[in-house]
Formats: sequence, C-alpha cells, structure tokens
Amino acid sequence: MSETNSPLPREVADAYVDELIALDPVTGTYLGVAESSSRLPDFSPAGQEALAELARTTLARLAEAERRPGGDSDVERRCARLLRERLTAELAVHEADEGLRSVGNMGTAAHSVREVFTLTPTQTDEDWARIAERLRAVPAAFAGYRESLSLGLERELYAAPRPTATFVEQLGEWADTGEGRGWFEDFAADGPEALRAELDEAARGATAAVVELRDWMRDVYAPAIEGAPDTVGRERYARWSRYYNGTDLDLDEAYAYGWAEYHRLLAEMKTEAEKILPGARTPWVALAHLDEHGRHIEGVDEVRDWLQGLMDQAIEQLDGTHFELAERVRRVESRIAPPGSAAAPYYTSPSEDFSRPGRTWLPTMGQTRFPVYDLVSTWYHEGVPGHHLQLAQWTHVADDLSRYQASVGMVSANAEGWALYAERLMDELGFLTDAEQRLGYLDAQMMRAARVIVDIGMHLELEIPADSPFHPGERWTPKLAQEFFGAHSSRPADFVESELTRYLTIPGQAIGYKLGERAWLLGREKARERHGDSFDLKAWHMAALSQGSLGLDDLVDELSRL
Repeated sequence: MSETNSPLPREVADAYVDELIALDPVTGTYLGVAESSSRLPDFSPAGQEALAELARTTLARLAEAERRPGGDSDVERRCARLLRERLTAELAVHEADEGLRSVGNMGTAAHSVREVFTLTPTQTDEDWARIAERLRAVPAAFAGYRESLSLGLERELYAAPRPTATFVEQLGEWADTGEGRGWFEDFAADGPEALRAELDEAARGATAAVVELRDWMRDVYAPAIEGAPDTVGRERYARWSRYYNGTDLDLDEAYAYGWAEYHRLLAEMKTEAEKILPGARTPWVALAHLDEHGRHIEGVDEVRDWLQGLMDQAIEQLDGTHFELAERVRRVESRIAPPGSAAAPYYTSPSEDFSRPGRTWLPTMGQTRFPVYDLVSTWYHEGVPGHHLQLAQWTHVADDLSRYQASVGMVSANAEGWALYAERLMDELGFLTDAEQRLGYLDAQMMRAARVIVDIGMHLELEIPADSPFHPGERWTPKLAQEFFGAHSSRPADFVESELTRYLTIPGQAIGYKLGERAWLLGREKARERHGDSFDLKAWHMAALSQGSLGLDDLVDELSRL
C-alpha cells in the first residue's frame, strides 16, 4: 500500500476496535454491538496470544500511518500517542504471562463473563435467544480460563493466595444464590416463556461450569499456590502501574505524595468532625456516630431511587452553568449490583448509540440501611459529574475522536482521576452543604490517599515513615495494610477486607484515583495560568471531557494546552 493510500492513525485505531470485537465479544457488548450478544471470548492461552498478535500488527500499522501526510495533525497525534501507549502497556503485561495467573475478587475472565450478562439486551425474544446461546458458551469460556491458569501452574506463575480464596467464595455465591439455584439461573428466569426450556437448560449448564471451576480452584489451584506471596514486588508492580496509569511512575515519589495527602486530609477531617461530635478522639469516631445517628436511607429500592434523584438534581444544577450537556448525556440510571460483587460501587458506560444508558451500581453487601454521608460524594464520583459525564461525553463525541479513544482505549487513572476531581469540584462549588456530607467527602478522599500508601507500600515492602502515627519504621505487609486501612476509613470490616483483596488482585490500579486527580488539577492550573483572567472553567471542562482518554503525563500536557 502506498503512503498516500495508507490509513491515518485514527483509522488504524478504529480498525483495531473492529478486530478486537471479533476476538472479544464482551467488549462488543459494552459498546452495544448486537452481534456480540451470543458469544464469549476465548480466554485460553491461544486466545490471549491472538489478542497480543492483533496489538503487534496494529502497532506496525500505526508506525506507517504516522508517516502519511496529515498523520501528525493534533487529532491524529493525540490518538496515535494513546494507541501506542496502550498497546505497548498491554503487550508488556501479556509477554510477562500475567494472564496465566489472573485470579482475584474482580477483573478476571470469570468476572467479565458474569458481568456482561447484566449489560446484554433483554428487550425482545431475539435478545433472549442470543442470551441462551451466550449461556451455552459459558462452559467453554470457563474451560479456556482454566486452561490458562493450568499453564500458569506448570510455569510456576502463581496468583496470590488471599485473592484466590476470595474468588473461590465468590464462585460459591454464583453457584448457589440461596434459592437452590445459581446466579445464571436467576438471570435466565426473567426470559420469555416461549424460550423457557431453552434458557433453563443453558443456565443450568452455565451453573454447572461455575461449580466445576469452583471445585478445581478449591481442590487443585489453591493447594498448588499455598505459600506463594500475596504481593508482587517492584518489577511486576511497575509493569501493572504503567498499565493502569498510562505512564512510568516514580513509585517512591508517589508513595511520599500519598503520605502528604494523608496528613493534609487528616487535619481537614478533624475540623469537620469537631462540628459533628465535639471532642471526638478521631474523625472516624464522629463517622461511627453518623452511622447510628446521621441521616440515612432505609431500604434497597429506596436507596436506588434516592441515588437516582441525587444524579438528576446534579444534572439540572450543573448543566448550563459548569457544563454544556447533550440531551442523551443527561440520562443515567441507578442500579443495585448483583450479589457476589466486590464491595465498591462502580459505573458502566452507555452503549455507542445510547440505547443502553450509563449506569451506576451499588453493591448492598446485605445491608438495608444506608448512611447518606457515605453516598453523596461517592455518587458525584460514579455518576454526575464523575464517571458518567466523562465517559458518556466521550461516547457522544466519538465521531470527532475515534472509536478507540472514546471506548476501549480508556486509561484507568484518567477516568478515576476525573471522577475524584469531580468530587473535589462539587466541594469547590458548594454542593457539600453540611458537615456530614463534607466529612463523608473527606473520608472518601482519605480512602484514596490510603490506597496510594498501602498499595505501593505493601507490594514494594516499603518502610512506614517516622512521622506516621501508625507503626513508624516498620515495613508494610498486607496485614498491616488492612489494619491501617480499617483505622482510617468509615467503611465496615467486610468492605475493608474486599478492598485489600482488590489491591492484591489488581496491583497499581488503586493509586490512579489520587494520582489521576493530581494530574487533572495540575492540567487545570497550567491552563488557568496560560489564559489568565480569560480562563473559562466551563469551556475548559467541556474541551477536557471531549478529548478522549490519555495516560497521565500525556493528560497533563494536553489539558495545559486547552
């Protein structure tokens, strides 16, 4: 192909998305591709290698595209730098065989199989016929995943024992929801009577595959990895932090930043706690007081409706003042997460045509009483103006970017950093109107600072600083990390347990919230300095939300130019 006929970087990126969907129908479902609804990916070593080969081929095409006239324009350059960074980071993870020991309480192949059903269309009989076919594909998907883990055992590439034990427990919940049937059978029960026999049979097969995987994980895998470390060490951690943050971090500097934020936030929390419970020994004593005596919502349906109202209100008050939102971006739904999920709330993006809206998900963890202080800033993070405004806006402007930038090219720390910036923005704008809400916001910020400290600290076995009020001079372990996190969080013990297991499952991801927020704040500061008195925050927000994803260093650079 001649240079003038070769594709531009954005065309290379979008061709990659098309080929990725063919290999990974879960991604297709997230994007709203109906044809993906009947299939599941190949999670075997061969399937993983096929994805890697696609990445290698795409990088070669990208190098050629950048030489084409016009390949260095701003829009092409921004897409190219993202595509290169993402595929390079993904290949580094693959070539280190990390996919052969992907086990934990979230983010595994098994989790993606279950979660994709919650996003698969269910409006018509044709939709349910596709679901039946996808249910029949569950055993093969789980078998491929198990094949990868078996090869990991052969190569002595072991997952962490603690997340493995949690995963076995989760599989047990998926196999039996307490009604004598599994999660897949519960899901299929909502299908049409015309397909009842077909759906029930397929769902029973999926449940049987869950049971088979659970038994193998419990009886073969877990004993084989007994005694393996729960932490990953500096080399593996650096690889994963690049994957989740889109840049090669100075991990020691990031650790020090986490401690600086810890001390700043603790001072602010003490001020707010004094307003709630004068003389409280710590801010978390005041938060425990709010658990019993603060404002709260009773009932699961009631809290879902209350969260929906909170987001609807935020949209009404922010649109036209601090953002300019397209009508389809204004729609977001509040949902309750399925049982057997990790403890943290989460968000799922709209489909490309917005037929499936963006959704926030609340894991109830068996609770029916929900303190308000713990929810307000969290839903500003998950919904509006957090994840929903960013990721739905990316979808809205995908034609001006590339399909890749608006979807599968997402850098975790970019999105999580924006969502934490959104919490801070709502505080700056005066939406956190009382001491309860503001202390809840600061507690959420403290949780993100603590994540930086313990995630880096325990995986790298760093020393706790001398000015720490907690075990100064000792080196971090998962046990100390859980104790520290529990002492500096209002969350219940099961949430803290789930959080620490999460950090052992996906090292380097949890630090992206605080480090991403820092990048967003730095980019805003530089843009403000550049424009002086003419700086328009609303215009900057919309330009920033319309540029698609970038790694953290690239993000600061691009935000500063706006």
